[in-house]
Amino acid sequence: MVRDIEDTEWKLRCELAACHRLFHHFGWTDVIWTHLSARLTQNKNQYIITPYGLMFEEVTASNLVKVDFEGNLLEGKSYMDAGHAIHTAIMKTRQDVICTLHSHTRAGIAVSCMKEGLMNLSQQSGEIRDKISYHDYHVIGVEYPNACTQLGNDISDKPLLIMRNHGLLSTANNVPEAFYNLYTLENACKIQVDVLRTGAELSAPPKSEWDELARINISPKNNQIAEHVRLFWAALLRMLDRNSANYAN
Repeated sequence: MVRDIEDTEWKLRCELAACHRLFHHFGWTDVIWTHLSARLTQNKNQYIITPYGLMFEEVTASNLVKVDFEGNLLEGKSYMDAGHAIHTAIMKTRQDVICTLHSHTRAGIAVSCMKEGLMNLSQQSGEIRDKISYHDYHVIGVEYPNACTQLGNDISDKPLLIMRNHGLLSTANNVPEAFYNLYTLENACKIQVDVLRTGAELSAPPKSEWDELARINISPKNNQIAEHVRLFWAALLRMLDRNSANYAN
């Protein structure tokens, strides 16, 4: 395929396109209504995002949309205004964020509707205990600048955000870690919904063990991808390649 895109942007496009295919694989999609983005490292005020109207299984590296913080469409056909508002709000507030993933899964929304939020139930929830912020429900869009500002403020310095009555959001300074964090949060939400559905008495883990689990799962501060995240991501890409996914087209 002939393309006029520098190698660093093309690599980022391939990784973000892979995320779309993985969302489809794991059943995290909401037809055309959610969106994933990645900031361009060569221009911090520009990013690539899901093309509006395409299902995630249709997204490829070459049909991702490029846009800037002002909403100017730089490449591609169209993007969702609400998606632009959400992702721009995060990236303006957090200069360290490269990748932002937003989901509307049933389990994620269910937990976002619970007053207690994510509970300390499973090992998965313990791993990300100290990585989560919460954002109270607001209608999000470019016509609601105050809500966008609040969204950016609420994520604070955390990589994960539970958007009350709305869904989940994951960020990182690289695509693999953003996906790994969301994968862990989504599983924690599914487990919580399953456990609460049983009505059984809950088992609380020892606080000392829970504190240690959270401590050893803090993200690296040196901008390096943790080894277990690197292996996790490589395994997922091999799976996509075995299934002949054309995400890198």
